[in-house]
Amino acid sequence: MVVTRLISVDDAAAIAALVRRNRDFLAPWEPVREESYFTVEGQRDRIESMLDWERHGIVLPHVILDEDGAVQGRITLTSIVRGPSQSCTVGYWLGESATGRGLATRAVADIKRVAFGRLRLHRIEAGTLKHNRSSQRVLERNGFERFGLAPNYLQIDGRWQDHVLFQVVNEP
Repeated sequence: MVVTRLISVDDAAAIAALVRRNRDFLAPWEPVREESYFTVEGQRDRIESMLDWERHGIVLPHVILDEDGAVQGRITLTSIVRGPSQSCTVGYWLGESATGRGLATRAVADIKRVAFGRLRLHRIEAGTLKHNRSSQRVLERNGFERFGLAPNYLQIDGRWQDHVLFQVVNEP
């Protein structure tokens, strides 16, 4: 069963509804968002930008789907670097009602297959807040290994926060 697929402009309404419903649930794990982020128009603009970056090969934005094909979250490869690095960063989120069912683990497995298969990348990096054990377990289940700590790495929930860094390498 397909768990992820390339995002489409047609997903804007579903994603806007999802982020509105999960605003409080997602807030501790994300940057502070402008009000436009929670609107269909804001999501449409964001998706159009991401798809433009995808055409340039620097981002691969996917949605995460449940068993019924409904959008439950997002997973994105960003900072795709070619040349000797052949690497990227992965980030993902799910709405609260979709957590705890293995959906994030399957979505990371899907995007990892795409990164190492079709995109022929060598390395994927991910960062989690130090206290986000759920996300750390998702990464570990997918072969990611912890390799460091980045102090004050990203501004999440309005303050600079430390992140645990993980990576997985495509071994020949």
